[in-house]
Amino acid sequence: MDKFLRKEGLVAPLDRANVDTDAIIPKQFLKSIRRTGFGPNLFDEWRYLDRGEPDSDNTGRPLKADFVLNRKRFEGATVLLARENFGCGSSREHAPWALLQFGIQTIIAPSFADIFYNNSLKNGLLLITLDPKIVDRLFRDTEANEGYRLAVDLEQQTVSTPSGDSYKFDIDPHRKHCMLNGLDDIGLTLAHADDIRAFESKHKTAQPWLFT
Repeated sequence: MDKFLRKEGLVAPLDRANVDTDAIIPKQFLKSIRRTGFGPNLFDEWRYLDRGEPDSDNTGRPLKADFVLNRKRFEGATVLLARENFGCGSSREHAPWALLQFGIQTIIAPSFADIFYNNSLKNGLLLITLDPKIVDRLFRDTEANEGYRLAVDLEQQTVSTPSGDSYKFDIDPHRKHCMLNGLDDIGLTLAHADDIRAFESKHKTAQPWLFT
């Protein structure tokens, strides 16, 4: 996965609480485990007037003009503001895949569902928990200022606004290390490749009958 150090991006406000994973990526798209191609179907039932299907062409599908991610002023947003309990519902790794492939790199909310939170960090999607009053303020500022952007510094664990305000956030040190260095679970394992090969060689010498 890509490293996450410091990123600045346009903010889009999704003013809904308890957004579940079936809304993020509807169940009909779970048939694929390719980890690619899910971005066009992010929030499919909220973004489009018709029903999306796996492997169908999304070009020309009718959009719901009032949905936030369809509004011109939020085109290209990489930071998503959300309300409490974002990512609730069934466990599906497709949800962070779809968000990342749409272009979302960071989500800021008062709280997240546990499984979604862990799945997201493992895939390089940074989730930031801030006090509800701060989130309220960010929602107001985003709506009031077209082109509103936030700077996220993972190393310093801060979210900075154009006016100069800075908010600290917490993150597990291990997950922070992985995101700073672009290490998913496979990458973590491969970081010990030399040790693994040494162990396998020793094991083969000590118990050769297991390899015949």
